[in-house]
Amino acid sequence: MTFHVVVGAGPTGTATALLLAESGDHVRVVTRRGAGPAHPRIELAAADATSGLPDLAKGAATLINCAMPPYHRWPEEAPALSDALLNAAEQTGAGYVNLSNAYGYGPADRPLTDDLPLRPTTIKGRVRARMYRDGLAAHEAGRLRFTEVRPADYLGVGAMALFNWFIGPQVRAGREVVFPADLDVAHSWTYTGDVARTLVAVARSERSWGSAWHTPQTSDMSIRELATRFATVAGRPQPAVRAMTPLELHTAMVDPLMVESAEMQYMYQRECVLDWSRTAAEFDLKPTPLDDVLRELAAAALGDPSDAA
Repeated sequence: MTFHVVVGAGPTGTATALLLAESGDHVRVVTRRGAGPAHPRIELAAADATSGLPDLAKGAATLINCAMPPYHRWPEEAPALSDALLNAAEQTGAGYVNLSNAYGYGPADRPLTDDLPLRPTTIKGRVRARMYRDGLAAHEAGRLRFTEVRPADYLGVGAMALFNWFIGPQVRAGREVVFPADLDVAHSWTYTGDVARTLVAVARSERSWGSAWHTPQTSDMSIRELATRFATVAGRPQPAVRAMTPLELHTAMVDPLMVESAEMQYMYQRECVLDWSRTAAEFDLKPTPLDDVLRELAAAALGDPSDAA
Protein backbone atom coordinates (compact mmCIF):
# COMPACT_ATOMS: atom_id res chain seq x y z
CA MET A 1 0.00 0.00 0.00
CA THR A 2 1.40 3.40 -0.97
CA PHE A 3 1.83 5.86 1.88
CA HIS A 4 1.64 9.66 1.65
CA VAL A 5 2.03 12.50 4.13
CA VAL A 6 -0.18 15.57 3.71
CA VAL A 7 0.76 18.64 5.75
CA GLY A 8 -2.26 20.82 6.46
CA ALA A 9 -5.97 20.05 6.72
CA GLY A 10 -7.69 23.04 5.20
CA PRO A 11 -10.05 22.52 2.25
CA THR A 12 -7.24 21.52 -0.14
CA GLY A 13 -5.34 19.34 2.32
CA THR A 14 -8.52 17.57 3.40
CA ALA A 15 -9.67 16.97 -0.18
CA THR A 16 -6.22 15.70 -1.17
CA ALA A 17 -6.01 13.28 1.74
CA LEU A 18 -9.50 11.93 1.00
CA LEU A 19 -8.75 11.42 -2.71
CA LEU A 20 -5.62 9.45 -1.86
CA ALA A 21 -7.36 7.38 0.83
CA GLU A 22 -10.41 6.64 -1.31
CA SER A 23 -8.08 5.32 -4.02
CA GLY A 24 -6.66 2.77 -1.55
CA ASP A 25 -3.54 4.57 -0.33
CA HIS A 26 -2.63 5.23 3.30
CA VAL A 27 -2.34 8.88 4.34
CA ARG A 28 -0.93 10.61 7.40
CA VAL A 29 -2.29 14.15 7.84
CA VAL A 30 -0.05 16.41 9.92
CA THR A 31 -1.46 19.50 11.65
CA ARG A 32 -0.67 21.32 14.88
CA ARG A 33 -3.88 20.12 16.53
CA GLY A 34 -4.14 16.70 14.94
CA ALA A 35 -7.26 17.72 13.01
CA GLY A 36 -8.29 16.32 9.66
CA PRO A 37 -10.76 14.17 7.75
CA ALA A 38 -12.12 10.91 9.11
CA HIS A 39 -11.34 7.86 6.97
CA PRO A 40 -10.13 4.34 7.80
CA ARG A 41 -6.96 4.88 5.75
CA ILE A 42 -6.20 8.35 7.14
CA GLU A 43 -4.09 8.74 10.28
CA LEU A 44 -4.12 12.13 12.01
CA ALA A 45 -0.90 13.36 13.63
CA ALA A 46 -0.55 16.40 15.89
CA ALA A 47 2.84 17.99 15.30
CA ASP A 48 4.61 21.21 14.44
CA ALA A 49 5.67 20.69 10.83
CA THR A 50 8.88 22.64 11.45
CA SER A 51 10.16 19.88 13.75
CA GLY A 52 9.84 16.09 13.75
CA LEU A 53 8.64 15.88 10.15
CA PRO A 54 11.31 13.38 9.00
CA ASP A 55 10.04 10.79 11.48
CA LEU A 56 6.44 11.35 10.38
CA ALA A 57 7.37 11.11 6.69
CA LYS A 58 9.55 8.01 6.97
CA GLY A 59 8.49 5.51 4.31
CA ALA A 60 6.24 7.98 2.48
CA ALA A 61 6.14 7.99 -1.31
CA THR A 62 5.24 11.68 -1.32
CA LEU A 63 5.18 14.62 1.07
CA ILE A 64 2.44 17.01 -0.02
CA ASN A 65 2.47 20.46 1.54
CA CYS A 66 -0.92 22.18 1.78
CA ALA A 67 0.04 24.38 4.75
CA MET A 68 1.24 27.94 5.19
CA PRO A 69 1.58 30.15 8.28
CA PRO A 70 -1.11 32.76 8.98
CA TYR A 71 -1.23 35.26 6.11
CA HIS A 72 0.31 38.12 8.11
CA ARG A 73 3.23 35.98 9.32
CA TRP A 74 4.47 34.54 6.02
CA PRO A 75 7.81 36.41 5.93
CA GLU A 76 8.72 35.40 9.48
CA GLU A 77 7.47 31.80 9.53
CA ALA A 78 7.39 30.44 5.97
CA PRO A 79 11.19 29.97 5.66
CA ALA A 80 11.25 27.58 8.63
CA LEU A 81 8.35 25.57 7.21
CA SER A 82 9.99 25.43 3.78
CA ASP A 83 13.32 24.32 5.24
CA ALA A 84 11.61 21.62 7.31
CA LEU A 85 9.78 20.23 4.28
CA LEU A 86 12.96 20.17 2.21
CA ASN A 87 14.85 18.48 5.04
CA ALA A 88 12.16 15.82 5.52
CA ALA A 89 12.03 15.04 1.79
CA GLU A 90 15.81 14.80 1.58
CA GLN A 91 16.10 12.56 4.64
CA THR A 92 13.26 10.19 3.72
CA GLY A 93 13.37 10.13 -0.08
CA ALA A 94 9.73 11.21 -0.31
CA GLY A 95 8.85 13.25 -3.37
CA TYR A 96 8.01 16.79 -2.23
CA VAL A 97 4.90 18.38 -3.79
CA ASN A 98 4.37 22.00 -2.75
CA LEU A 99 1.04 23.81 -3.09
CA SER A 100 1.72 27.43 -3.98
CA ASN A 101 -0.09 30.13 -6.01
CA ALA A 102 0.54 32.80 -8.65
CA TYR A 103 2.06 35.44 -6.36
CA GLY A 104 5.62 34.68 -7.43
CA TYR A 105 5.15 35.82 -11.02
CA GLY A 106 4.59 39.47 -10.19
CA PRO A 107 2.68 41.75 -12.57
CA ALA A 108 2.47 40.49 -16.15
CA ASP A 109 0.70 41.81 -19.24
CA ARG A 110 -0.06 38.36 -20.62
CA PRO A 111 -1.67 35.11 -19.48
CA LEU A 112 0.44 33.44 -16.80
CA THR A 113 2.12 30.28 -18.06
CA ASP A 114 3.85 27.91 -15.66
CA ASP A 115 7.26 28.55 -17.26
CA LEU A 116 7.04 32.32 -16.79
CA PRO A 117 10.06 33.68 -14.87
CA LEU A 118 9.38 34.51 -11.22
CA ARG A 119 9.68 38.28 -10.79
CA PRO A 120 7.77 39.07 -7.61
CA THR A 121 7.22 42.68 -6.56
CA THR A 122 5.55 41.97 -3.21
CA ILE A 123 6.61 40.54 0.13
CA LYS A 124 4.32 37.54 -0.17
CA GLY A 125 5.35 37.01 -3.78
CA ARG A 126 8.99 36.84 -2.72
CA VAL A 127 8.09 34.27 -0.04
CA ARG A 128 6.41 32.04 -2.63
CA ALA A 129 9.24 32.48 -5.13
CA ARG A 130 11.85 31.56 -2.54
CA MET A 131 10.02 28.36 -1.63
CA TYR A 132 9.97 27.32 -5.28
CA ARG A 133 13.56 28.28 -5.98
CA ASP A 134 14.83 26.45 -2.89
CA GLY A 135 12.89 23.32 -3.83
CA LEU A 136 14.01 23.44 -7.45
CA ALA A 137 17.65 23.99 -6.46
CA ALA A 138 17.53 20.92 -4.20
CA HIS A 139 15.91 18.93 -7.01
CA GLU A 140 18.51 19.99 -9.56
CA ALA A 141 21.28 19.14 -7.09
CA GLY A 142 19.89 15.61 -6.87
CA ARG A 143 19.06 15.88 -3.18
CA LEU A 144 15.34 15.21 -3.62
CA ARG A 145 12.43 15.22 -6.08
CA PHE A 146 10.42 18.45 -6.09
CA THR A 147 7.44 19.86 -7.93
CA GLU A 148 4.92 22.63 -7.33
CA VAL A 149 1.22 23.18 -8.06
CA ARG A 150 -0.12 26.71 -8.60
CA PRO A 151 -3.83 27.57 -8.53
CA ALA A 152 -5.49 30.94 -9.04
CA ASP A 153 -8.06 32.49 -6.67
CA TYR A 154 -9.97 29.83 -4.79
CA LEU A 155 -13.62 28.93 -5.12
CA GLY A 156 -14.62 26.43 -2.47
CA VAL A 157 -16.41 25.90 0.82
CA GLY A 158 -14.26 26.97 3.75
CA ALA A 159 -11.46 28.43 1.63
CA MET A 160 -9.67 31.59 2.71
CA ALA A 161 -10.76 33.29 -0.47
CA LEU A 162 -11.87 36.70 -1.69
CA PHE A 163 -15.05 35.16 -3.11
CA ASN A 164 -15.96 33.98 0.38
CA TRP A 165 -15.24 37.40 1.88
CA PHE A 166 -16.63 39.82 -0.69
CA ILE A 167 -19.09 38.03 -2.99
CA GLY A 168 -20.81 34.95 -1.56
CA PRO A 169 -22.22 36.34 1.71
CA GLN A 170 -23.34 39.60 0.09
CA VAL A 171 -25.17 37.89 -2.78
CA ARG A 172 -26.91 35.44 -0.45
CA ALA A 173 -28.01 38.29 1.82
CA GLY A 174 -29.23 40.47 -1.06
CA ARG A 175 -26.62 43.13 -0.35
CA GLU A 176 -24.43 45.17 -2.66
CA VAL A 177 -21.16 43.52 -3.69
CA VAL A 178 -18.25 45.91 -3.14
CA PHE A 179 -14.95 44.47 -4.35
CA PRO A 180 -11.46 46.01 -4.42
CA ALA A 181 -10.80 45.44 -8.11
CA ASP A 182 -11.48 46.26 -11.72
CA LEU A 183 -14.78 44.42 -11.96
CA ASP A 184 -14.75 43.72 -15.68
CA VAL A 185 -11.40 42.13 -16.49
CA ALA A 186 -10.91 38.39 -16.89
CA HIS A 187 -9.80 36.65 -13.71
CA SER A 188 -9.04 32.97 -13.14
CA TRP A 189 -10.87 31.02 -10.41
CA THR A 190 -9.84 27.58 -9.17
CA TYR A 191 -12.10 25.09 -7.41
CA THR A 192 -10.45 23.64 -4.31
CA GLY A 193 -11.45 20.12 -5.36
CA ASP A 194 -9.60 20.59 -8.65
CA VAL A 195 -6.52 21.71 -6.71
CA ALA A 196 -6.62 18.42 -4.81
CA ARG A 197 -7.00 16.42 -8.03
CA THR A 198 -4.00 18.20 -9.50
CA LEU A 199 -1.88 17.56 -6.41
CA VAL A 200 -2.71 13.85 -6.56
CA ALA A 201 -2.04 13.60 -10.32
CA VAL A 202 1.29 15.41 -9.99
CA ALA A 203 2.32 13.31 -6.97
CA ARG A 204 1.73 10.09 -8.91
CA SER A 205 3.51 11.09 -12.12
CA GLU A 206 7.20 10.45 -12.71
CA ARG A 207 7.17 13.22 -15.32
CA SER A 208 6.01 15.96 -12.97
CA TRP A 209 9.23 16.47 -11.01
CA GLY A 210 11.40 19.52 -11.48
CA SER A 211 8.80 22.05 -12.65
CA ALA A 212 5.60 23.85 -11.72
CA TRP A 213 2.07 22.98 -12.84
CA HIS A 214 -1.03 25.13 -13.04
CA THR A 215 -4.34 23.71 -11.90
CA PRO A 216 -7.37 23.55 -14.21
CA GLN A 217 -9.36 26.78 -13.99
CA THR A 218 -13.07 26.43 -13.43
CA SER A 219 -13.68 29.94 -14.79
CA ASP A 220 -11.96 33.03 -16.19
CA MET A 221 -15.00 35.21 -15.52
CA SER A 222 -14.71 38.79 -14.37
CA ILE A 223 -15.76 39.57 -10.82
CA ARG A 224 -19.01 41.19 -11.99
CA GLU A 225 -19.88 38.18 -14.14
CA LEU A 226 -19.09 35.77 -11.30
CA ALA A 227 -21.27 37.65 -8.82
CA THR A 228 -24.24 37.68 -11.17
CA ARG A 229 -23.76 34.00 -12.07
CA PHE A 230 -23.67 33.06 -8.40
CA ALA A 231 -26.90 34.97 -7.79
CA THR A 232 -28.59 33.05 -10.60
CA VAL A 233 -27.38 29.67 -9.36
CA ALA A 234 -28.24 30.48 -5.73
CA GLY A 235 -31.71 31.75 -6.66
CA ARG A 236 -31.01 35.22 -5.28
CA PRO A 237 -31.74 38.67 -6.77
CA GLN A 238 -29.13 40.03 -9.14
CA PRO A 239 -26.74 42.09 -6.99
CA ALA A 240 -25.53 45.61 -7.44
CA VAL A 241 -21.78 45.31 -7.98
CA ARG A 242 -19.29 48.17 -7.70
CA ALA A 243 -15.60 48.72 -7.15
CA MET A 244 -14.39 49.68 -3.70
CA THR A 245 -13.34 53.34 -3.60
CA PRO A 246 -9.85 54.32 -2.40
CA LEU A 247 -11.40 55.73 0.79
CA GLU A 248 -13.29 52.49 1.45
CA LEU A 249 -10.13 50.50 0.84
CA HIS A 250 -8.24 52.71 3.27
CA THR A 251 -11.00 52.38 5.87
CA ALA A 252 -11.00 48.59 5.46
CA MET A 253 -7.34 48.50 6.49
CA VAL A 254 -8.42 47.99 10.10
CA ASP A 255 -9.03 44.37 9.04
CA PRO A 256 -5.74 42.40 9.22
CA LEU A 257 -6.66 40.36 6.14
CA MET A 258 -7.29 43.52 4.12
CA VAL A 259 -3.98 44.96 5.30
CA GLU A 260 -2.18 41.87 4.04
CA SER A 261 -4.17 41.76 0.80
CA ALA A 262 -3.35 45.35 -0.17
CA GLU A 263 0.00 44.56 -1.78
CA MET A 264 -1.69 42.00 -4.03
CA GLN A 265 -4.05 44.58 -5.54
CA TYR A 266 -2.21 44.46 -8.88
CA MET A 267 -3.73 41.01 -9.46
CA TYR A 268 -7.24 42.50 -9.38
CA GLN A 269 -6.69 45.75 -11.27
CA ARG A 270 -5.67 44.02 -14.51
CA GLU A 271 -6.46 40.79 -16.33
CA CYS A 272 -5.10 37.83 -14.35
CA VAL A 273 -5.53 34.53 -16.19
CA LEU A 274 -3.62 31.29 -15.64
CA ASP A 275 -2.80 29.23 -18.72
CA TRP A 276 -3.03 25.55 -17.76
CA SER A 277 -2.57 24.07 -21.23
CA ARG A 278 0.62 22.19 -20.27
CA THR A 279 -1.21 20.52 -17.37
CA ALA A 280 -4.07 19.61 -19.70
CA ALA A 281 -1.65 18.02 -22.15
CA GLU A 282 0.15 16.00 -19.47
CA PHE A 283 -2.64 14.87 -17.13
CA ASP A 284 -6.18 13.65 -17.66
CA LEU A 285 -7.70 16.56 -15.73
CA LYS A 286 -10.70 18.72 -16.45
CA PRO A 287 -12.11 21.57 -14.36
CA THR A 288 -15.28 21.06 -12.37
CA PRO A 289 -18.11 22.99 -14.11
CA LEU A 290 -18.56 26.43 -12.60
CA ASP A 291 -22.27 26.03 -11.85
CA ASP A 292 -21.55 22.82 -9.90
CA VAL A 293 -19.03 24.71 -7.78
CA LEU A 294 -21.42 27.61 -7.19
CA ARG A 295 -24.25 25.25 -6.26
CA GLU A 296 -21.97 23.62 -3.69
CA LEU A 297 -21.12 27.03 -2.23
CA ALA A 298 -24.79 28.03 -2.13
CA ALA A 299 -25.87 24.77 -0.49
CA ALA A 300 -23.14 24.94 2.16
CA ALA A 301 -24.35 28.36 3.25
CA LEU A 302 -27.94 27.31 3.97
CA GLY A 303 -28.70 27.96 7.61
CA ASP A 304 -25.61 30.12 8.12
CA PRO A 305 -26.71 33.00 10.42
CA SER A 306 -24.19 35.33 8.75
CA ASP A 307 -26.36 35.22 5.64
CA ALA A 308 -29.16 37.14 7.32
CA ALA A 309 -29.72 40.57 5.80
